Formats: sequence, structure tokens, C-alpha cells
Amino acid sequence: MKKNILFVQGNEACVEGALYAGLDFFAGYPITPSTEIAELLSYRLPQNGGKFIQMEDEISSMCAIIGASLTGKKVMTATSGPGFSLKQEAIGFAVMTETPCVVVNVQRGGPSTGLPTSGSQGDVMQARWGTHGEHAIITLTASNNQDVFAMTVEAFNLSETFRTPVILLFDEVVAHTRERLIMPEQGEINVVERLKTSVKGGTDYHPYLPREDGRLPMSDFGGIHRFNVTGLMHDMWGFPSTNPKIVYGLMHHLVDKIQGHTEEITRIKEFFVDDADYLLISYGSSARTALHVVRNRRARGEKLGLLELQTLWPFPVDAVKRRCATADYVIVVEMNMGQILHEVKKASDNPDKVFLANQINGSFITPTDVLNILRIIQGKGS
Repeated sequence: MKKNILFVQGNEACVEGALYAGLDFFAGYPITPSTEIAELLSYRLPQNGGKFIQMEDEISSMCAIIGASLTGKKVMTATSGPGFSLKQEAIGFAVMTETPCVVVNVQRGGPSTGLPTSGSQGDVMQARWGTHGEHAIITLTASNNQDVFAMTVEAFNLSETFRTPVILLFDEVVAHTRERLIMPEQGEINVVERLKTSVKGGTDYHPYLPREDGRLPMSDFGGIHRFNVTGLMHDMWGFPSTNPKIVYGLMHHLVDKIQGHTEEITRIKEFFVDDADYLLISYGSSARTALHVVRNRRARGEKLGLLELQTLWPFPVDAVKRRCATADYVIVVEMNMGQILHEVKKASDNPDKVFLANQINGSFITPTDVLNILRIIQGKGS
């Protein structure tokens, strides 16, 4: 069968993935380096029967997609750095109201306006803890355009399955790298549709009462059911409550529905890990450098392996712990000051053997950066 092959940027691959997953509504505000996503969707989405709107800022963009999702639409917004900061309160509202939505953050150097056109991976912890209060979150990433496409589809699927916002945490390097994308045929990748309630109109509908499998069927807001949506702690009808038993149950539900399915949500890629003496752990564009180092050193007879993380949150503790246990040393490769490093150290039984190879000056991390750390570990440098 003839394949549909595109030559696109990462941001364009994200758009193709969103359309494949059934995106109905996009609201956004242009900001470097994510702008191409909004630009491309402004004419592609209407062609597919969807709606596009450029809002006045990032806060309103986030609020707009929440409203559209509640009416039954598959939704997405895209931003970067300062825009991601502005969205945090509304992301918390989506967590509390269990509103499916996909939020793309194409990372750039920061804080503040920082380095708008340079790559960074400094928003890993913001994706996890940016909004206030105890909560769980799903965050996915990718190192190449084929995986950007796949992870975008996954983001929509997980968002609908767990009724929660999902963060796509890309970076400027991947977003602006132009490379081949093989478009899957429709049906080749599973697409999860919105789970609608079968409760008939005029009967008692519980929008926040999970089924036995944990999923919560939805009713389109403004449709045949009347129900309340609030950011306050609430009961199964959606009405505010300060009852400690109800608050306790809701908190556990919001966290457990994600943390309790970590293995199901975890997406990882492994390269030469089975006999690796030196295990590199990386994600996003940094994983491209790590994979280059691994393949180069394997050709010289050195046993290096790579564990590429595509799910950052919930952190895949068991997978990381298992692979760290069989390696003599672990090197975390990332473009920040060690945000995933600390998670790997917590997961490892030997945190003293976990090291960091990083870059924080806006330059792309190179094989030399990684090899310098490797030589120090091997006692060949200082």
C-alpha cells in the first residue's frame, strides 16, 4: 500500500496528530516557538469541520477549550513558556471539573520571556506542579516527528479515557525540526471517543459518579441533562460541598484515577538496555543526542543503552527502577538543571551512581556534553 509521507516540522506533526485524533475545537494565542500549531490549524481545522478561534490571551484560550469540551468537543490549545504559566489556574479548574482537554507546551528558555527562540526542557516540574493543590497530571513528550504525531493521538485518548487535562511537553528543537512523517491510515491507530452517558433526559444524572471501571460518562453541557460544574470541592451531582467525607473521596479519586494507572499510561522506548553497563535516560530532543552517543559507542564495543521516556508524569518509577538496577552507572540527559535527574535518583536503589549531563544556555545538548560526563565516570577526565 502506498504510504502518505509528509516532510514537516514537529509543530506540524502535532497538528496532523490532533486532526487524526478528532480535534473539534482549538483556541489559542500565538507565541514562539509554538505559533505554527495555531497558524496551521487556523485553516486546516475549519476544512475538517472544526472551529478555530484566536483569543485575546492564554488565559482565555484555556478557558475557551474547557467550555467547548464540556459541550462535547475534543479540544486543544498550544502555547509556550509565559503562556503556559498563565494557563495554570484554568488547568487546575479542568483537573477539578474532570474536563478532557489537551494542552501543548513547546518549551523555550526561561523564566519569564527568557530565550524565546531557543530550546529548553525547563518546564518539566511546572507541568507536574504548576497548578496549586494536590492533584495528578498526565504529561507526554516525544523526540521525533513520528512520535510527536503518535503522542498527540495518545494525549487525546488518555484525556478522554481518564477525563483529565493532558500536557504535551515538546521543546523548540523538536518543534522546528523538519523531517519525515509517515501518515497512518484512518483506523490504523486507535482513537478513543467521548464516553457519553446512557441516562435518559429527565432522570437523575450523576456527572461525577465513576462507573465500576473508574470512567465517568459525560453529558454535553446544555443538552438534555442539568448539572453543575464548579472548581469547588463537590458531590456526585457537581454541587459544592465541604463535607470531609466527600472531600476525602474526591481528592483520592482525582489522584488515584491517574496514579493508580501509571503502568497503563507509561510510554517508553528502549535501545540496547538489556546488557548496558552505562544507561542513559532521556526524553524529548535530548534523547536524540543520547541515542547518537549510544549507537556511536556500541560500534566501538562499549555497552551503552538508552531508556527514552515518553511519559514524564505520572513518572514511570517501576520501569526506571528496573532498568537502573541492571546498569553500573546511569546518566540523565536533559536540557535543564536536573529536573528528571531527581526523579531518577528517587527511583534508583543506588542514587550515588546517577549522574547528570545537561545544557542550560539555549544551545542544543551535544554528544560531546554527554561524553564529557561519561569520561569523568570512567576516570578518564575531570
